[in-house]
Parts: sequence; C-alpha cells; structure tokens
Amino acid sequence: MTERRRSPDVVWHVGELDRATRWAELGVRGTTVWLTGLPASGKSAIASAVERQLVGEGTPAYVVDGDNVRHGLSGDLAFTREARKENIRRVADVARMFTDAGMITLCSLVSPFADDRAYARGMHDRHELRFIEVWVDTPTAVCAQRDPKGLYAKAKRGEISDFTGISAPYEKPPAPELVLDGAGVSVRENAERVLAELRAD
Repeated sequence: MTERRRSPDVVWHVGELDRATRWAELGVRGTTVWLTGLPASGKSAIASAVERQLVGEGTPAYVVDGDNVRHGLSGDLAFTREARKENIRRVADVARMFTDAGMITLCSLVSPFADDRAYARGMHDRHELRFIEVWVDTPTAVCAQRDPKGLYAKAKRGEISDFTGISAPYEKPPAPELVLDGAGVSVRENAERVLAELRAD
C-alpha cells in the first residue's frame, strides 16, 4: 500500500513553526504507539491506562481507538480486506499528525494484516517520527471467553462475517518493539511496560 495521492489543486501549507521548535517550546516529543492484537485482547484497556498515567504526569497523550474511529472517521467502512486497509490508512495519517504535534498517540486497533501495519510504520518513518509496535498477545480462547461485546459468540453463530480470530485471519507481528501477555499479566503491569519502552529512548 502506498500513500494516497493528494487531492487536485492543493498545496501543503507550511506554518510558522517547524517540528523541532514546536517540541522544544512545548517540552514534548511525539511518538505513536500502535497496539495490535485480537478483539478483546486487552489493547484498549492498556492504551487507556498508559494515557491516564501520561496525562497525569503532564504529558499530552490520546487514545485513537479502533471502535471509536468507526463512529465517525471510518464510519463509512465495512470489515472487508480493502475496507480494513483504508481504515488503517486513515488512522495512520491521523496518528502521524497527532504525533507531529507532540502527542503520545496510542492507536488501539486489531489491524490484523502485517502489510497494513508496515504501511503505518513506513508513513511514520518517512516523516521521521517514532513508531512503537506493541503486540498484545492473548490466546483466541481467552479473548472469546472475555467477549465483552458478544462478538465472538455472534461470529461463531455466523451472524458476523470477516471476524478476526474466527472467520478472518490475524497475522502475528514478526518483529514488534514490545510483546505483551494479555492473558497472564495485569493491565497495570502491561501499561508499565509500554511506559518503560516510551521512556527508553
């Protein structure tokens, strides 16, 4: 997947602040943390705990949640392979802008396909922005047992098609910066590991 061409007859507007000046004056450093894993693996809970801790310390942070973006930004998309690809493209671009502004942007999305996640990383690399991929590794059986929205049960009954972990594949990240145990480790402990990774560089 390549970056979509810009709309016709538009020119990138260059403001009065460059990134280095913005970050220096605000005392921040933007980073995108991309949490991937099966539905109900614990991604959003961990992202929210990290956000709470960072904001409590005075660090700007925001969770871009996969369900939430489908209430607006990606509300027109289904869950086909191509629709998922477009969803990732949109979220990656939003994350890039938030991170450029100096936020810690915590993207919590199933994002089941490796090439889509590679696209998000590549976009950040091209713009020289830090990108941390976090795989919340939780067994399908544990996710299905949690099933807070009843989606696994519906997928097993055939009421939901293209459901990751049941009727659609999940491609494990080959080399994430961080792998979290979403079944045997608490949300707080996993959040602390993400915070440690953020502070490591």
